[in-house]
Amino acid sequence: MADLLVRGVDEDLVRALKERAGAHGRSAEAEHRDILAAALARPRRRSFAEVLASIPEVGTDADFARVDPVRDAPRVFD
Repeated sequence: MADLLVRGVDEDLVRALKERAGAHGRSAEAEHRDILAAALARPRRRSFAEVLASIPEVGTDADFARVDPVRDAPRVFD
C-alpha cells in the first residue's frame, strides 16, 4: 500500500475528521481512508433495462402521439 501525506489542512477540518472518526470508533487515519474510498468509488453501472424502469410514469400515450407538423400542430407562437 502507498502512503499519502496531506499538508496544509485547516485545523477545523482536522478536528471534524477526528470527531467523525471517534463517532465511528476508529482512528482518524482509518476514517480518512474510508472517506477517500467513498468519495472516489465509481457508481455501479446500471443496465439499460434498469434505466428504463427508473423513468417515472408521466402522461398518457396520447400525450406523446405524433402529429402532422403542418396540418395538426398547434400554433403556439402566433
